[in-house]
Amino acid sequence: MSKTKLNLIAAACENMGIGANGTLPWRLKKEMAYFATMTTKVEDPKKVNAVIMGRVTWDSIPPKYRPLPNRINVVLTRNVNVVKEKVPEGVVVVPGLDEAIKYIEGRDDIEATWVIGGSSVYKAAIEHENCGKIYLTEIQKSFDCDTFFPKIDNQMFHMVNEDKIPDERQCEGDISYYFRVYKKL
Repeated sequence: MSKTKLNLIAAACENMGIGANGTLPWRLKKEMAYFATMTTKVEDPKKVNAVIMGRVTWDSIPPKYRPLPNRINVVLTRNVNVVKEKVPEGVVVVPGLDEAIKYIEGRDDIEATWVIGGSSVYKAAIEHENCGKIYLTEIQKSFDCDTFFPKIDNQMFHMVNEDKIPDERQCEGDISYYFRVYKKL
């Protein structure tokens, strides 16, 4: 077993929807700031974090925010050569999750690894032996979505409290949500 622990991070509404038409169905500034902080924050200032995403997720990030700054961006795609030509220098393109993990383990400057979507990449990561935790923002509202977060098996994961994660209800506009952490048993 390799040493790289996968942290999944997502926001999902009541029906576990995470996206619609290639975009987020909600605008939550504080939640987006939480995502940015969680995926960039490091204990060791000499290290950076890696974010692993599918090509559709990469495409859904507005171009002015790509690649996600201060993180190693790893894009998974079956069309490695085609996508490699389209992404900026420094963005890593690999065919699958195992190749992403292998790449990350070949570097000594990566502190944490975050899986940021979409559905099939989350599913592969949840089922992977390296899956560690799921950081799920549970939005207390339903949205019309066409992309969903996989079901979390409570035989395999249990909710835990982490010191730095607020456990009280968060509110933005008319939307409330909770930051949850599920740890693999």
